[in-house]
Amino acid sequence: MKTIHALLRGLLLAGLCAATVAGAQETAIRKNLTERVPQMGKIDEVTRTPMPGIFEVRVGTDLYYTDADGSYLIHGQMIDAKAKRNLTEERMNKLTAVDFDKLPFGDSFTIVRGNGKRRMALFEDPNCGYCKRFERDLQKVDNVTINVFLYPILGADSGDKSKAIWCTRDKAKTWQDWMVRDRALPTAANCDTAALARNVELGRRHQITGTPTLVFTDGRRVPGAIGAADVEKLLAEAK
Repeated sequence: MKTIHALLRGLLLAGLCAATVAGAQETAIRKNLTERVPQMGKIDEVTRTPMPGIFEVRVGTDLYYTDADGSYLIHGQMIDAKAKRNLTEERMNKLTAVDFDKLPFGDSFTIVRGNGKRRMALFEDPNCGYCKRFERDLQKVDNVTINVFLYPILGADSGDKSKAIWCTRDKAKTWQDWMVRDRALPTAANCDTAALARNVELGRRHQITGTPTLVFTDGRRVPGAIGAADVEKLLAEAK
């Protein structure tokens, strides 16, 4: 029994020592990088990586890698060559994930194709040329429900165009007429457009800086105008 107690005490002390060392390393990294690379901004988190002696430094959703005392700094991708995994990409997916079910769908309008069983959300600006190209290719994707969040961030009149779309009776048709068929927008009517401001605030909270941005039910967020085949792949993976 004494031997077991001694072993447990040894394991506990070893754990405490390891925690103390890790804490000291984190403190050194924070202090040294803040002094040496002040333009990085506030360090939110320091964690060990699977690579011995290398630590991840998170600043917002930016990831850096450093040694144990912050003497060297790497801004790039960490790849697990043996497992063939992009560890940086996996970490970024977790950091930027969006809780799909908590999105304020009342501030969006819905496009349903086929049986509508698969779901995705889009943040798009009516002034976005990439969004127009994306929307045209997206016509090939069937059996999906799409929630479109108007996200007027690209131009001075993005808000006016978003208002013209939001204040129509059939928002989905007006949107597709404008984005896919190049039809003129109707004259903006008067209606409650507070949802547009809420969408901009929502996007800022989630650090959505460009359009289109796609959000899938598994929380994955994808920026940029990807092809219909890629959308199909992501919908299947989310399911």
